[in-house]
Amino acid sequence: MRAFLLAGGRGERLRPLTLSTPKCLVPVNGTPLLAIWLDLLGRQGVREVLLNVSHHVDQVRAFLGVRASGPRVQLVVEQEPIGTAGTVAANRAFVAGADEFWVFYADNLTNLALAPMLAAHRRHDGVMTMGLFHAANPRASGIVDLEPDGRIVGFVEKPEQPRSDLANAGVYLARRALLKHIPVADGIVDFGHDVLPRLLGRMYGHVIGEFLMDIGTPAALSHAAEAWSRLPVQEIPQ
Repeated sequence: MRAFLLAGGRGERLRPLTLSTPKCLVPVNGTPLLAIWLDLLGRQGVREVLLNVSHHVDQVRAFLGVRASGPRVQLVVEQEPIGTAGTVAANRAFVAGADEFWVFYADNLTNLALAPMLAAHRRHDGVMTMGLFHAANPRASGIVDLEPDGRIVGFVEKPEQPRSDLANAGVYLARRALLKHIPVADGIVDFGHDVLPRLLGRMYGHVIGEFLMDIGTPAALSHAAEAWSRLPVQEIPQ
């Protein structure tokens, strides 16, 4: 399968770390986040990855240039931000001919097992499946309302009064029909604000049981790295 690995942000919240290092190469206990992602995906059958970046591009190229294994990576450089959904729309040719594809937000640290979500996705005919997690602070996340059958019928980005703690994990498994629901617009087109509200009733949720934490701030990175160090190796998909 193919996957978009979205790493186009400049990592402003992670400064000063990202003043000299691209967000996707920030180390987690000495290992670049991008290495963790590519190893994870490669071990689970993802053969091609499209990675978008916007700064410190030479560092990313150098990192990819010395990798000896893992998925083939197509690097896309974005001079100006176009948003998470904008990247997918602009590179639709990457998934030409594919019936389904993954989208991952690279600023998460996870040992996600893909097979359970893939199985859940193939049990419905919706446009896509959204990975969900139980958010400790729902007001800081995109929160969903789920029907008993898993259909997502409500979505609010960072609600003042959350209706649940089930939050968008930044993991999507989509059918090609998703591309028709991404609006054409100049500037930034974001999944949370511009696409997901259009898909209510036509997408399903899958609660992720594995480890998943945001590393978007120095405090979050430190917390996630400490938790990651306690994770038994056998829990990381092989």
